[in-house]
Amino acid sequence: MDLQHWLGRAEDAIQEWADGFGPYERHPSLLVEDDRFATAFEEFTGRLKDNYPFFHPHYAGQMLKPPHPAAVVGYLTAMLINPNNHALDGGPATARMEREAVAQLAAMFGYDTHLGHLTTSGTIANLEALFVARELHPGRGVAYSADAHYTHGRMCRVLGMEGHAVPTDDRGRLDLDALEDVLRSGRVGTVVLTAGTTGLGGVDPVHEALPLKERYGVRLHVDAAYGGFFTLLAGAEGPEGLAPEPWQAIARCDSIVVDPHKHGLQPYGCGAVLFSDPEVGRFYLHDSPYTYFTSTDLHLGEISLECSRAGASAAALWLTFQLLPPTPGGLGRVLGAGRRAALRWADLIDTSDALELYQQPELDIVTYFPTVDPATLTAVDTASARVLADGMSGPDPVFLSTLKADREAFAARHPKVTADADGARILRSVLMKPESEHHVERLHDRVVRLTRAQPV
Repeated sequence: MDLQHWLGRAEDAIQEWADGFGPYERHPSLLVEDDRFATAFEEFTGRLKDNYPFFHPHYAGQMLKPPHPAAVVGYLTAMLINPNNHALDGGPATARMEREAVAQLAAMFGYDTHLGHLTTSGTIANLEALFVARELHPGRGVAYSADAHYTHGRMCRVLGMEGHAVPTDDRGRLDLDALEDVLRSGRVGTVVLTAGTTGLGGVDPVHEALPLKERYGVRLHVDAAYGGFFTLLAGAEGPEGLAPEPWQAIARCDSIVVDPHKHGLQPYGCGAVLFSDPEVGRFYLHDSPYTYFTSTDLHLGEISLECSRAGASAAALWLTFQLLPPTPGGLGRVLGAGRRAALRWADLIDTSDALELYQQPELDIVTYFPTVDPATLTAVDTASARVLADGMSGPDPVFLSTLKADREAFAARHPKVTADADGARILRSVLMKPESEHHVERLHDRVVRLTRAQPV
């Protein structure tokens, strides 16, 4: 895609539409001369250089990458109109696009019926799911794994619910035996299962948790904000294929959160929440004296805690899905590249004498640490911090991130490392750009050189 060409076409298309309403004169208070704008723009673009190169495959740090050009064109084109998807009055076209795109997300997870909408973030999406859970199970709390996103504990406090952090197993997944101990108390009404933890990329055993739904009368909410699109690789052929059982079981859970602004190639912020039972919309009911008057159909604002939301986000997602739909042959090919890259790097680390794999990657997050002598948590922490800092400097930079692993988690995976501290930072690389597949050897070689370099 020639981005410059299509952005020009976008401006032309919107101007042609606008011209159909007749000429008018812009108010002088809004006019800005080009030379004055040039000065501000020069400073603006200069300040934007104070960023990490999220677009480059040598950036393998956090969950960041640029949106697809189709998403950029869709967002900016709709932004020239600036619709508000709170009500059909504010964005009839983009509201329809939102419904269509959300229906594609629901189909991706196997929902036969659904109620859902886009949000500005996974945090808000999880808040809405827990809000509905509170209304359905008043006075009962929420259980989630100790490795789940901190959103859940924080949102429990916001909603006045009791939160229960449940221990994880030696792969960073929710320990179902420990969960059942909590459920026997009768104090929990909702269990959060994570499909792709943001630290390790761990996938909770959703299929094994399903019997608890009937046994204890709890709701099952799946936080798939990070990993949800990996359902497109469930049962796939090739090394990128994932065991299908936990992904297929998501269709039998009560609610799902997924973030298109992660693996859906969208700009921030674009999250989504889905409910399997459309009847939960009754908990959102409200009245507004100045909106909802152009249609008797249900407005998106009537099934959302948020009010104003950018219709441009829906437009960007809709346009992207026309080209790269959430199917195995569409976005699945994009995710498959990142998954193969993670597995390849894990193989390289396994045969390295400079690095050691913390645990086998489940999705596209690789965790590892420098081999140190003596093998202590303190030495691992120091070496990881040095590699992180040194990697970002020099003529051949590489951008990583670190993850703090506590003493117990580290010992469960690497009992030979002496636990002389409460925990240690390990190195963490997110290979969510498909280009990583062609650069993983260079990434590995660079990190090995950094590890072997003697500290000054």
